[in-house]
Amino acid sequence: MTDSMTRNFNNYPSTTKSEQHVSKQQMAAQDGYDNQGMLRSELDINGKPINGNTCINMDSLNKCVAINTKGDTAAQLNEKQNYYNPYQHRDVKHPTSYFDTLIHLLKASLGTGILAMPSAFKNAGYVVGTLGTIIIGILCTYTIHLLITASHELCIKRKVPSLTYPGTVAAAFEEGPKFTRILAPYARMMTNMFLVLYQIGSSCIYVVFIASNLKVVGDFYLGGNTDVRMYMVYLLIPLILISWVRNLKLLAPFSSIATCMTIVSFTLIFYYIFRESPSFVGREPVGTVNSIPLFFGTVLFAMEAIGMVLPLENEMKNPKKFGSVFGVLNASMLPISLLYTVVGLLGYLKYGENTKGSITLDMPQTEVLSQVVKLLLSISIYFTYALSNYVAFDIIWKGMEQKMEKNENRICWEYALRTSIVIVTFFFAIAIPNLEHLISLIGAFCLSSVGIALPAIVSFLTFSDVYKDEGNLRFGLFCLRNLLIILIAIFAFVIGVSTSVSDIIHHMT
Repeated sequence: MTDSMTRNFNNYPSTTKSEQHVSKQQMAAQDGYDNQGMLRSELDINGKPINGNTCINMDSLNKCVAINTKGDTAAQLNEKQNYYNPYQHRDVKHPTSYFDTLIHLLKASLGTGILAMPSAFKNAGYVVGTLGTIIIGILCTYTIHLLITASHELCIKRKVPSLTYPGTVAAAFEEGPKFTRILAPYARMMTNMFLVLYQIGSSCIYVVFIASNLKVVGDFYLGGNTDVRMYMVYLLIPLILISWVRNLKLLAPFSSIATCMTIVSFTLIFYYIFRESPSFVGREPVGTVNSIPLFFGTVLFAMEAIGMVLPLENEMKNPKKFGSVFGVLNASMLPISLLYTVVGLLGYLKYGENTKGSITLDMPQTEVLSQVVKLLLSISIYFTYALSNYVAFDIIWKGMEQKMEKNENRICWEYALRTSIVIVTFFFAIAIPNLEHLISLIGAFCLSSVGIALPAIVSFLTFSDVYKDEGNLRFGLFCLRNLLIILIAIFAFVIGVSTSVSDIIHHMT
């Protein structure tokens, strides 16, 4: 049950019970009830009708409201008619369709992380790896739902069409208890910092992945043993050019092409996995205490696309289709979780303790099909790199936009920023070219905070007053839920970061 379906409208000032019923109708219309003509005048906390007062065959929700306003004062009628629906106030120049958004989210999640899943299972063991991946997938999906629901509620309270992730966090702190309001600017700043670090870290991983796979193919055909960093140098100009694409809508065709390449590549990967039957012989069901934290960091990085969620939802033509039961989020995360589990398990059973940071590096180096897989996935990740940089640019540019508004060289500064982000990711990739440890570090450091902890904190600050009015039991369960999520995030952060840093230092010395 989501928080949007359990909100108590007694919280809103100057709101009568009659108004609460109408508000529930309207909120239900936004939260997934597409047939507005069949909305009830009164909904229980689960969003189900509790009386027979039904508006049938109405052209709009406003007509339904008009029928159920008997005895209301002029002020109450005005309040109902002026109810703020954020979706109706969004002005998106190039709105994306359901399919466009689904493709973007799939590409944001189906990156290099899934190719590192066999390595993650090597660290966790096949039993812990299978159960852990499924649990983390459910947790990631749930926390994204918490974020979307809280962001929508805060848009209604503040009468704004949309909020970014940092804006949602800041608004939640401002709407929370008095002692949290002073922290709102710092909460925004910290969220921006973690999101930028995550996106830049992801881009670094993409650079390392592409260079590592191109090195294998290049060394086979050209001979020698070229340093992987040289391939990063060759990639610099193409990465800058793809990052200059300024419109997210224009990236959709590239994402579609990349998705097709990914499908072909995974078909070939499964061919290599099943060419000889995977075996449990010599495979560990449970990993060591020192290696399991690397598993959590890798899976978190692989599954989380938290930085893309609100930008994608805000760009949708029909945004209520993002978080609904059959919306974009659920339609993408279910197959993603299953695919990650299957690839991780079968890849580990196939290659065992010798598996590398990417399953493509475990495949035969001299066979043409293996080389095709490496090239196709390199091109696919190249397009994904542009999506990752789009989010990092969007966050940084919003802080500069007011200063640049009257600047005649605004476009030049925009391209300069896009180029600078690419150069930063390039130098970080040069510094830490180890794919496995870099993935685990970014996942543990960034995604345990912005992907798990912050959505729970935002949900608590946004809906705490609602649950207080619903009784001690429901409020206690609400607090326990969010506290448990935050504790999981802290554990993943502390253990994952310390283990990853230790391993990076060990391999560099």
